[in-house]
Amino acid sequence: MTLQRPIINRNGRTKRALGVQAALEWAFRIEKAQLELSPLKDVPEEGFGFGLEYVLLQRAALGCKVDGGQYKMGSYTHPDAEVIAATVAGMPDSLGGIRMAIRVAELARAGLTPDWMPGVVPRCVPVETKRNQHGERAVTKIVGTERILLRRRWRTVDVLACPVTWRPHPEQMASARSGYEDWWQALDWVRGGLLVGGMLRDIAVTAVMPKVRPWSR
Repeated sequence: MTLQRPIINRNGRTKRALGVQAALEWAFRIEKAQLELSPLKDVPEEGFGFGLEYVLLQRAALGCKVDGGQYKMGSYTHPDAEVIAATVAGMPDSLGGIRMAIRVAELARAGLTPDWMPGVVPRCVPVETKRNQHGERAVTKIVGTERILLRRRWRTVDVLACPVTWRPHPEQMASARSGYEDWWQALDWVRGGLLVGGMLRDIAVTAVMPKVRPWSR
């Protein structure tokens, strides 16, 4: 059995090792960190500038202390949570920008993973049904007529068909799973940003990530 060496911060204290999803949930759900999405001047939008994270890095370079608790009246927010929130706020447009940043934060605050429709199998079902005293039945439509010989007489009868559809539609499943993959890419970007930034003092972000495609066995 291989034992993992403890991660020590600059003050000689052991850091708390968390995967990026757990770190996000800690920051937004436990520490109640908030996103600051106001546009800033002279802040690069792409690359490892990370929007507000860029500002934090500049403060660090100048020897300034990162303030905590500025978003919560009368309570304290851990500076690491503020750094995580600032990194998320700098989500580049190539990964969804502000919209994805909000999605990542909201999911983390709720402790949820995007719904990729696990276990769902598309079924062929009637487009419309109706219920009467005999139970629920599919609604049919007249799609044509046919002449048939019935009791030695030719009669014209309606040809009925039941319109059907797939539920959920395969496109819905594809969209849900594409959304999950986009979220995963965003988390991977946040993880990389936190590692490159090196601003976390008590949290150590590990290599642990959610499954890339949990629907693939």
